[in-house]
Amino acid sequence: MDESEIQRRLELLRIEHRDLDAAIDALSMSGTPDQLQIARLKKRKLRLRDEIAALEDELIPDIIA
Repeated sequence: MDESEIQRRLELLRIEHRDLDAAIDALSMSGTPDQLQIARLKKRKLRLRDEIAALEDELIPDIIA
């Protein structure tokens, strides 16, 4: 993957991460929140965060001090 592809992928992942956050909030505020669904969304959100961090690490050059 070149840098522009990584940037595009990062943007898509960040959007999905924000959407999951909104979905979790909406489910939590409902009258009878589905705890299992909320837990699944939170796990997906954590996986996205890990993928975002890995891609960001690819963009940042390793500098040996």
